[in-house]
Amino acid sequence: MIEQDAATRADVHLNGRADRPGVVPPATDVAEDYELVIRPQPGWIAIDWREMWAYRELLVFLIWRDVSVRYKQTVLGVAWAVVQPLLMMLIFTLVFGRFMRMPTTVPYPVFVFAGLMPWTFFSQGFGAAAVSLANQHALLTKVYFPRLFVPVSAAMVFLVDMAITMALYAALMIIYGVAPSWGIIWLPLLIALTVVATLGLGIILAALTVFYRDFKHIVPFMTMILMYTAPVAYPITINSTAWRSLLALNPMFGIVGAYRSAILGLPWDLPSLAISTTMSVVLFVFALFYFRRTERAFADYA
Repeated sequence: MIEQDAATRADVHLNGRADRPGVVPPATDVAEDYELVIRPQPGWIAIDWREMWAYRELLVFLIWRDVSVRYKQTVLGVAWAVVQPLLMMLIFTLVFGRFMRMPTTVPYPVFVFAGLMPWTFFSQGFGAAAVSLANQHALLTKVYFPRLFVPVSAAMVFLVDMAITMALYAALMIIYGVAPSWGIIWLPLLIALTVVATLGLGIILAALTVFYRDFKHIVPFMTMILMYTAPVAYPITINSTAWRSLLALNPMFGIVGAYRSAILGLPWDLPSLAISTTMSVVLFVFALFYFRRTERAFADYA
């Protein structure tokens, strides 16, 4: 056995470098002769996409778990995915369509439901992602896995609800005799953009909620403000051009209008869509890096 005193002992770090590069620890059978020092990496940390891909089956499992337990032991089951947008459509139709006589070129229920589809996914998705880490504190402190999967899986569950809602909307269009326009080919791209906007806000709020539980109470107010500043219940053209540029800072402003343009053939407001798209992408990229920067302390605060 080769003995080594404390003066020549090399500290082995997580990044594979020694404190003194010229010192190579000799082989020994005594585990106590070496120290493994694990320190958090300082600064902003890039996303490890290779690790995400290696754990992809875990993400699928988390999504499937949330889907399977979401409506467990409920009377209506998956019908709840239809109840919320349907009730909102009826309320908006009564208030804005019947009393306020909102000007639309198509029947108002068809008009408002086209905006409710992306909005319902967005509001439910980022709200669930915001509290996902705080609700999974036991899991965060027991086993390692990409923490980003928790808010992502919490939000992606609502894609199932969105698919059910789209089937209901197709039936609604048939009832009112409204045919979709050729612009419906852009719908997959708009759905992807909605996911980006949802995850961008949801991931940031998820990280903040771990450290500041007050954000759990802020989310409902944020949802209400974003809904009334997005053209969910009214046409996008009701605002002046200057106001549209300002309101388009809400990621869902341009996206909701784009859904109606794609499905119903209404005029496209490309400037608003461009601003909302830029905000969504910037928010999403910032969310990824902010999450990576703060996740090292999640276990201490969860």
